[in-house]
Amino acid sequence: MDSNLVRRVGFAVVAIPLALAIIWYGGLPLVLVLAVVSALGTRELFDLVARQGVRAARPFGIVSAAALAPITYAALAAADVQALVVTAWPYLVAFWIMALLGWALAFRSPAEKPLEAVGATLLAVAYTGALPSFLLGIRHGHFAERSWPAAWLVFFPLVVTWVCDTAAMFGGRAVGGPKLAPAISPGKTRSGAVAGVVGGLMVAPIFSAMVFPRFGIEVPLWQLLVMAGVLSVVGQIGDLVESLFKREAGVKDSSSLIPGHGGVLDRFDSLYFVIPMAAVLYQLFGVT
Repeated sequence: MDSNLVRRVGFAVVAIPLALAIIWYGGLPLVLVLAVVSALGTRELFDLVARQGVRAARPFGIVSAAALAPITYAALAAADVQALVVTAWPYLVAFWIMALLGWALAFRSPAEKPLEAVGATLLAVAYTGALPSFLLGIRHGHFAERSWPAAWLVFFPLVVTWVCDTAAMFGGRAVGGPKLAPAISPGKTRSGAVAGVVGGLMVAPIFSAMVFPRFGIEVPLWQLLVMAGVLSVVGQIGDLVESLFKREAGVKDSSSLIPGHGGVLDRFDSLYFVIPMAAVLYQLFGVT
């Protein structure tokens, strides 16, 4: 077992139970974690674009990304806030965009790539702030704090993603063969991608037989299989998207923040796609 894998396993042993506990509790601790993760992910994305000579609106973007989780939670937890957000969000978004453009006008000359700076800031907030906030919709859409059913509804797409990533890594090493996207991520193979989907699918019958019934969650096995399959594919797309950004920037990891995993973007790359898709699938099948 190589040293990098040992670090990954050691981190997972600590992080997974802690993540389950925070998701079970929900509320402000979960919101705080998402806000911090969004801020760190935004900072890492800004670091990547800085390598291309683009200076995004760093404080403005980081604060904006971190604010999305608290705003989402407030809208879910309080009916009056929800009514206000539903009514006001198009105007708030418009004013936010105008503020961003005003920042570019004031602080970026034409030679300092203002268009790229605005685009990078907008992408960072949407990518690392808005997409993870869908987790709160799953967790608190119909459940209060300290809820095991809600915790496991959140954990299902997370487990599918983790198993998919692990199966893809070992399957690709064992079988090899043609590369999946050699120009983007030379280490990934088509056999690994298939192994990842198979691994993700195997999570569905386990949750159907052993987890969801215990907590009163009724989801037919075929629906869980569909969800697991879609999430396994979407998660790998999310992984490749982040690899594309790193390839342009010429780096292997987005940062060295997490032992054995790189940065926040490296750890959450698949989940940026998986979490919103899980929220959509839960709504489609009437689970939440």
